[in-house]
This record gives sequence, structure tokens and C-alpha cells, in this order.
Amino acid sequence: MKTYDKFFIDGQWVTPLGRGTLDVFHSADAKLMGRIPEGAVEDAEAAVAAARTARDTWAATSPAERAGYLRKIAAGLKARTDELAEVMTGETGMPIKLVRAIQVGGPVYHWNKYAELVESFAFEARVGNSLVVREPVGVVGAITPWNYPLNQITLKVAPALAAGCTVVLKPSEVAPFNAFILAEVIAQAGLPAGVFNLVTGLGPVVGEVLARHPDVDMVSFTGSTRAGKRVSEVASQTVKRVALELGGKSASVVLDDADLAAAVKGTLNACYLNSGQTCSAHTRMLVPASRYDEVKALVRDAVARFTLGDPREETTRLGPLASAAQQERVQTYIRKGLAEGAELIAGGDTVPEGFEAGFFVQPTVLGRVTPDATVAQEEIFGPVLSIITYQDEADAVRIANDSIYGLGGGVWSGDEARAVRVARRIRTGQVDINGGEFNVQAPFGGFKQSGHGRENGVYGFEEFLEYKSLQFKSAKS
Repeated sequence: MKTYDKFFIDGQWVTPLGRGTLDVFHSADAKLMGRIPEGAVEDAEAAVAAARTARDTWAATSPAERAGYLRKIAAGLKARTDELAEVMTGETGMPIKLVRAIQVGGPVYHWNKYAELVESFAFEARVGNSLVVREPVGVVGAITPWNYPLNQITLKVAPALAAGCTVVLKPSEVAPFNAFILAEVIAQAGLPAGVFNLVTGLGPVVGEVLARHPDVDMVSFTGSTRAGKRVSEVASQTVKRVALELGGKSASVVLDDADLAAAVKGTLNACYLNSGQTCSAHTRMLVPASRYDEVKALVRDAVARFTLGDPREETTRLGPLASAAQQERVQTYIRKGLAEGAELIAGGDTVPEGFEAGFFVQPTVLGRVTPDATVAQEEIFGPVLSIITYQDEADAVRIANDSIYGLGGGVWSGDEARAVRVARRIRTGQVDINGGEFNVQAPFGGFKQSGHGRENGVYGFEEFLEYKSLQFKSAKS
């Protein structure tokens, strides 16, 4: 059992001022994994004070010096791959083979990539009689989720540090151990005191301090749209910059000339990754009404290949959800979908036989879902696909856009140019054409209530920079 009883503040492991603790449970068997401190307001304020003290000195360091620290952190994380994989498999339920590649390999890549980027980035340019410079935004409050915990931490902390910002991190209390391991790696790398600070706790306590504190210059939040709205509301009182990566209800639009077998396979892969605990998961599949029966048959065959298993086993393809609360939430949505008239094609709302101990849910497909149904409009965050039929291309676009969200999506067509034309009409941050692979250097973020701001590559780096222009007196002609 892992137990952490201290926070990392101002370069030291310090005893929390709050007295509470939070339990963390293993996704596969619901057993206690360990405990972490429940931070109080005073703990968060101490972390902010440390970050504020370190802000100007860190901002003045050279890009090369900052890059050196990032590379040390990348190497430290890579050296602890096995430990991180074991921890995050328990925290999230993602199979360990995928955890190594995605949940550990991804962050190591990004820490190295931001080191490379900061060394080559143009921080200033002459524009007429002005020198336009890019400067760090300042103290960043980073609030991160449990589904891709270290990856989402990395996509905030690595570019922020590279840009010259100092950081206070509040990770999810559901999946916190990876953040403590990161703090240990950062301490070993010798990052100056106060540049990175870690405080765990609950959103309404620690998170709200970061959102409202006048010494926090920016808050970067990934999580639910409901919580993102609260962050924006609180942060508005100090007019700080806010970056939000929120919920999604992404549509996979299968056009009438698509390869149906490929579209079904690709959509299910995009829906069930991490047991559906992915904000950009393709959870709505839009198919021509005339081809519904063909799609249904293909879906039944394809879902059968997503066998459940213990995420600690190398051969497991689909693991459990992260918590009991998430399990109950997903089961409730399946029941709601059936009550509203959906056809059950695969799966269901009962706990799968043989997996009663953990937080498992059957991979489920609901057919003949109406566009206004609850399961077609609300984010479920589990392995549940809703199939919606449409009449023509215009109808498909209308249904795809009939959502408060706009994070991801896909278009499938035998004519790539046609797929691109349709993709351009969908109001969402990313669209995969015929199963196009995720590009970690392309901007990731949403339209509408999926948030604002972008992550990944140079786009995520620039979120942590401010513009300043220096005007010079023009030479006389």
C-alpha cells in the first residue's frame, strides 16, 4: 500500500496543515491502494506563496537552462516506467500494456519535446517600430483529471515550466500517486525551490484557492464541464487567464460510401479506449438509415472482441472503470438509454459475470438512439456507444453539431475529399479522417462547452506566454 503524508512545497516535503486523508482504491478489485493528504486552504496558499516568490527568478533563466531540467525530469520518469505503469493501471483501469505506451510513454515524450521546443522557439520579433516579445504568464495553477493523469499533468506542467512559469499542481484525488512520483523525480532533478509545488485535496477547497487567488496568474483546468464553469466563475474575480479542456460527445460520421467494417472497427476503438474514459471518445456513431442493419451486425461481431480482463494482465484489452462512482454513473446511463427507447445491441447495465470485485462495466452499444436522447446528449465517460441514423449528408452534419460539446469526432468516406468537406462543417476541435491517428504535435482542445485553449506541441506552449510590445521612436526620414 502506498501512503504519502507530505506535500511538495518550496522545494521540500512538508507536513500538511490540514489533518484529513483521502483513500485511493484499485480499479480491478476495489481494494485500498493507499492514502494521500487532504489539503486545506492554508496548504494551497502556502504553495501559491512559494510559486510567487520563485516566479521572477525562474522567468529570468535561459531557455537552455530550463530545457536541461525538463530533460532530467523526462529521464527520471522513464527510469520509473514500471512503477508508474503499475500505479496508473490501478488508478485508471487501463490495461498495463496500454498504460506503458500511453500513460507513461506519452509524458516522457512530451517532457523531452518541450525541452527541444523551448530551445528553438522565437521569443521576440521586430514588427515595424516595435519589438514584440513573449514572456511567461507567471504563476500557473494546474488542476488535472484522473483518466489520463500523468499525461494531463505533463501537458500543463512541462510547457508551463518551459515557458518560464512557476506551477502549483492539484491532481485528481482519484489518481494521485503518479503526481507524487513526478514530484519525487522533480526534486531529484534539482529544480529550484518553489518552481513546482504539489498539493492534493478536493476541488471545492484546493482547486478554488488556485482559481481565486490573486497571485495565481493563470489556471489551467481539465475535467468536467460543470467543474470548468465553476473554475471560470471563480477565476473571473481576479481576471486571470483560464484554459479549459472539458467534456465531449464526439460524433463518428459514417457516410454512405464508407467502408463500413473499417468504420465500425475504428469507431469502437475510439469509443472504448481506456474503457471509454476519454473526453474525446467517439461515443456517437452516425450511420445512414438505409444501412443500419448492416452496421448492427458488424458492431455485434466487433464488440465481442473487446473482452474484459484484469488490467494488470498483459493480454487484457478492456479493463474496469476508475471508481465505484464512475461504474454506477455509467450503468445508470445505460438504463436511461434503454428506458428512452434505445435498442440494446451489445452489453447492458449489469455487472459482467466474474468481475464483481472491481469497477467493471460491459462494453455496450445502444442502437436506434434518437439525437435528443439523454445518452446522445450527455457525456457518459464509459464504454457505451450510441448509434444514431440519419437521412442524408446535411442531416448527418446537423446531428453531429447538435451538442453543447465540440471536442473530437471522425468522418468515414470512400472519398477523402468528401470526408474533408464534411469535417470542415463539424464544429469541433479535432476530426479524424478515415481513422487518422492522433497527432501529439497538433492542437488539442474544443469548441463550445468543450472549453477553450489548446494543448500539445507549440500550441500548448504558447498558452503559457504573454505578449509584450516595446515601441521605438521611428527614425526620421
